[in-house]
Amino acid sequence: MTPRRGTPSPMLPDGRSEPVRLSVDPVLLGAVLALVSLGLVMVYSASAVTAAEKQGNGFYFLERQLIAAGVGLVTMAAAVRVGYRRLARLAYPLLLLSIVLLVLVLLPGVGTVVGGARRWLRLPGISLQPAEIAKFTWVVYLAYSLAKKREKVTKFSIGFLPHLLLAGLLVGLCMAEPDFGSAVELLVLLFILLFAAGTRLSYLVGSVLLALPMAWAAVAHSPYRWARIKAFLDPWAHRHDIGYQVAQSLISVGSGGLFGLGLGESRQKLFFLPEAHTDFIFSIIGEELGLVGALLTIVLYGLIVWRGTRAALRASETFGTYLGLGLTAMLGAQAAVNMSVAMGMLPTKGLTLPFVSYGGCSLVVSMAAAGVLLSLSASSARLRNPSGARLRRMQEAAA
Repeated sequence: MTPRRGTPSPMLPDGRSEPVRLSVDPVLLGAVLALVSLGLVMVYSASAVTAAEKQGNGFYFLERQLIAAGVGLVTMAAAVRVGYRRLARLAYPLLLLSIVLLVLVLLPGVGTVVGGARRWLRLPGISLQPAEIAKFTWVVYLAYSLAKKREKVTKFSIGFLPHLLLAGLLVGLCMAEPDFGSAVELLVLLFILLFAAGTRLSYLVGSVLLALPMAWAAVAHSPYRWARIKAFLDPWAHRHDIGYQVAQSLISVGSGGLFGLGLGESRQKLFFLPEAHTDFIFSIIGEELGLVGALLTIVLYGLIVWRGTRAALRASETFGTYLGLGLTAMLGAQAAVNMSVAMGMLPTKGLTLPFVSYGGCSLVVSMAAAGVLLSLSASSARLRNPSGARLRRMQEAAA
């Protein structure tokens, strides 16, 4: 990563430039790598039996997740090396690309329908989920736009309405798939960043109040969404039909006890709990690793939120602050929602557990976001101490 404009590389006593060294946050990096490693182990544990039965290869899902993890590592390293500032000039192209992909996935013959939802684009060797990409690019765009308009962000026609209208377009495309969970997450990210940027609270509260009837209508007039609400309110009364998945998830989490049944010993993954290696992988963690394993997983996400927020608040410019807060919120909120769904605390949403759930697109996007946060933390650390201890010692010796 190149030094900030206007900040020359520190000079050694002999006149040579001191090479700029990246110093990534070890706590943040360790938490990310620990979750990715946990994900690889749990994806295999949760999917081996299903993969052997349906694909004829018990390593089917693990092999694909390993490839995605490799791509994710390269992407994360590239994000650290290139630096987060270069995303600013890509804000509009990335957002436009996301809109195009969200439109393409709705076209018959282009988007792939799975489970009644058209959310995937199948390409040779890979599959893309445009909604996952849209979350990342949405944060980049908001960070750039709000930073550029920071002097006028309190004005309704400049700081609030344009972003709300654009969010409406993205949400509408997600709802057409349908993908209610991603649509809600896009709105949550919008409101978090608008609040951080200083938008008038009355605008935010007023828009929420206006949106509540529309959200209620979207749920009440959709049979499958209303079924999820009923399953959430009383999963045991519907444990043989609409509440089956939630009930099985609660059984899985409850069976683990304090230390779990042991790695690979889950019983619910044996065709009882649907989507055990994707949306409900946290349930398998609770069953096999127990309360201790579940709490350690939560702690790892807590570390990411802590260090991501810390890096954002220490950024040298507004764009970096908004970008860091947005990406931290994206990862933290999605993790919180997924784990809450697994424990029956929220209705089923269909959101993956970042870094852990099976899904190549989700994993790569999550690791790209982590790479940007690492770049942000490295830049903040370098700017707080641009000369470095080695240079100071050499200058003192020369004096």
